[in-house]
Amino acid sequence: MQNTLLLVDGSSYLYRAYHGLPDLRSADGYPTGAMHGMVNMLRRLRADYPAAYIACVFDAKGKTFRDDMYPEYKATRASMPDDLRRQIEPIHEVVKAMGWPILMVEGVEADDVIGTLSVQAAQAGMNVVISTGDKDLAQLVNPQVMLINTMTNEKMDEAGVLAKFGVPPNRIIDYLTLIGDTVDNVPGVHKCGPKTALKWLTAYDSLDGVMAHAAEVGGAVGENLRTALPWLPKGRELITVKLDCDLSAHMDSIGASLVAQPEDKDGLLAFFSKYGFKTLLRELSSGAAGTGAGAGAGAAAYGAGAGSGTGTGTGTGAAAAGRPAGTAGAAGAPPIAAGGAVSANLDMFGTAPEIKAEYETVLTQEQLARWIALIDAAALTAVDTETTSLEPMTAQLVGISLSVEAGKACYIPLAHAYPGVPQQLDRAATLEQLRPWLEDAGKAKVGQNLKYDAHIFANQGITLRGIAHDTLLESYVFESHRSHDMDSLALRHLNYTTIPFVDVCGKGASQITFDQVEIERATAYAAEDADITLRLHQAMIGEVEPHDKLNFIYRQIELPTAVVLQKIERNGVQIDAALLQQQSAELGARIVELEARAHELAEQPFNLGSPKQIGEIFFEKLKLPVVKKTPSGAPSTDEEVLQKLAEDYPLPKVLLEYRSLSKLKSTYTDKLPKGINPATGRVHTNYAQAVAVTGRLASNDPNLQNIPVRTKEGRRIREAFVAPAGSHIVSADYSQIELRIMAHISEDEAMLRAFADGVDIHRATAGEIFGVAPQDVDSEQRRYAKVINFGLIYGMSAFGLAANLGIERGAAQNYIERYFARFAGVKQYMDDTRQQAKARGYVETVFGRRLWLPEINSPNGPRRQAAERAAINAPMQGTAADLIKLAMVAVQDWLEAQQLQTRMIMQVHDELVLEVPDAELSLVKDMLPKLMAGVAELKVPLIAEVGVGNNWEEAH
Repeated sequence: MQNTLLLVDGSSYLYRAYHGLPDLRSADGYPTGAMHGMVNMLRRLRADYPAAYIACVFDAKGKTFRDDMYPEYKATRASMPDDLRRQIEPIHEVVKAMGWPILMVEGVEADDVIGTLSVQAAQAGMNVVISTGDKDLAQLVNPQVMLINTMTNEKMDEAGVLAKFGVPPNRIIDYLTLIGDTVDNVPGVHKCGPKTALKWLTAYDSLDGVMAHAAEVGGAVGENLRTALPWLPKGRELITVKLDCDLSAHMDSIGASLVAQPEDKDGLLAFFSKYGFKTLLRELSSGAAGTGAGAGAGAAAYGAGAGSGTGTGTGTGAAAAGRPAGTAGAAGAPPIAAGGAVSANLDMFGTAPEIKAEYETVLTQEQLARWIALIDAAALTAVDTETTSLEPMTAQLVGISLSVEAGKACYIPLAHAYPGVPQQLDRAATLEQLRPWLEDAGKAKVGQNLKYDAHIFANQGITLRGIAHDTLLESYVFESHRSHDMDSLALRHLNYTTIPFVDVCGKGASQITFDQVEIERATAYAAEDADITLRLHQAMIGEVEPHDKLNFIYRQIELPTAVVLQKIERNGVQIDAALLQQQSAELGARIVELEARAHELAEQPFNLGSPKQIGEIFFEKLKLPVVKKTPSGAPSTDEEVLQKLAEDYPLPKVLLEYRSLSKLKSTYTDKLPKGINPATGRVHTNYAQAVAVTGRLASNDPNLQNIPVRTKEGRRIREAFVAPAGSHIVSADYSQIELRIMAHISEDEAMLRAFADGVDIHRATAGEIFGVAPQDVDSEQRRYAKVINFGLIYGMSAFGLAANLGIERGAAQNYIERYFARFAGVKQYMDDTRQQAKARGYVETVFGRRLWLPEINSPNGPRRQAAERAAINAPMQGTAADLIKLAMVAVQDWLEAQQLQTRMIMQVHDELVLEVPDAELSLVKDMLPKLMAGVAELKVPLIAEVGVGNNWEEAH
């Protein structure tokens, strides 16, 4: 791209990086989130757009000509957060060290500098790529100028602008003038949104045409247009990017001043060391980074290598020197029948990854013996399975991939079955040869979600042991708020794009199973999985192990929990299919009755599942009050609205019951019997361990954690979860766990005393709030106290409390004030936690799990307030999640040590559900609460309550 100028809107990305990333900090507490965002974005740009001329443009300090034109310009913007302000100078420092010329021009904004440069470059016959997140710059797009948004991967040429906004680039100024710019506090026409602006510009061609025909525009918005006419010329001037800035004091010419520069490696090493960029420091120190080549099309970006120049580097994150896309790698790809190496450049998938490796297809006994010797001697081996499906209990093994060092991996195909498939090793015989290593707890293994692979091996009669690391869980522990799939991890931590599954197996109706994939393609994909898993572990473990608390969460909670969950999933739960079918019939009959009743109340038949028809009947025919509207402006008929209307009107109440019963029927009574595994006769759920940022588990296929228990119909479904003959269901549940955790964390004296004395916490709270002795608290006062206790730890406001208790807001506020007066420690905890969350970007559980809050410093009020509420509650929820996981591990260890037949079959929120033979019932009932209470020592007693029954409902 010798003839290309790449411009970065640095000021736009500063804010986006700051608000888009968690509150990352160096070891001494210095904020680094925006720095990380800028460095990663600039690295990506240099790799994707290796332009000969580049510049990063920032806003200069002080006022601009727009402030003089309109003193209210940007007046509504919040001041720059202190933590971002502190990162400005370091960002300028690292940008320069990465070889980017920096431009800041007093009196104009970065947009104007970019606009001027784009015009000058185009006049010089150059193409211009502008990297920005600012929609205003769409006005600059022309045949030589294109916009890209690095954070969303959006690219806009002239057609792209038209597709996005509905107007071409030369009408963007007119379009934005009409709708206004709330970010910069530039008013438009009141209540003129994008649709209206587009309608007017389509009818009258331009802003001048709209203004000339303003008298013809009817309705309230027409009045608004006529009111805005005196303002619109100034609005247009404010929105128009200046194209003739005087840049002579800042640069001689584009060619002389904006040449891509070599990196300052020493400067980068010092910077990465000072601010704790561990991964980048490790890569740069090991020579993995591209070194740059000065000017020219191939100037290498740090960590990206060069597309066609002289950038060097062979490690993680670096391209093979000067290797353009589409060419063969150095190793080549010998014929598959020979069982040779498959080149890791994987050009047959249309990609040119930057990680060099050779992957071997194992087709002979000699190769297998050599790999068994390698993994037997390795300190750590990455292992992965390829299968016929993602359903762990029924998926069949197709092949195994292994990696013992970065770039050294193999794929062992065992069950590919397409026409002309080469001879493969026998699956059963191969597994027997691998069994000693797979089942050896002393042979350390790493994988990405090894819980799934353990199921696959179990399907073949093998117990996978020696699970030392799991990259899914490593990511979850130190960045729980991010995505944890391998593709995302590889891109985030290795700057590497893995082969997409759809490129191998297709998608939709034409998707094939993995056993139909050609072995050569399968090797490239599967061996890459093992290789990248090992590299990811090497990249991420340094983010976990140095931190004692995170290391405890990872090694003592998450890794052991994954092993236990696999066993729980495999155990499954027995259900009474006949009982569920009977319940389905009863629910179906009741649903028909409710439908008839709804038609009667509406005085006409209608589709009870159609929001449109419900809205017409509610608000046009029956004239019910509109509670709220949808984003499109139509009256809403969602659950919240129905709940509100059901207080006064019969039809919404009928619809609520109809929806509730229909969901029960379709989700549980109809579906659960169909989910019975024919081989085991049981239902097997899947517990997703790395989903909720609080550490709580999620259950799916089927979801056993969200069965409604507040209605008799929901509770009846739990009656179908039964114990086999000669056994009972035992349920053990932590008592008031989150309130106990609140007492421990806040150290509130009144709460600690209540729990230590073993009194009813809600009765004790009521006594404090209402000023009466606990024994004199009546049922209504206790109910109020219970709502307050649980409401406040979830951040409930006076408005929410009033709605829950059915009282006036003033009375609710009075109760809250009384509560905090009596429980001053709780109030102090809440205030301190909000401040800590804002400073660090996360809160912690008692055990040190980090609960990230990306919106805690958001300029958006509702989002920030929601994050503040989460900051209060997350330590309670997260600690409860940690405790139940520790309990699961402790119980499973005890069951195995005692060699009992009892087995855990479900985990639901703070509850463990076990299937216990009658002969072991007394022992389990005695030990279970002791084991659960003994997993941690808090400042208040941990209490687990145990119930027994023939089914799950009876056990409560």
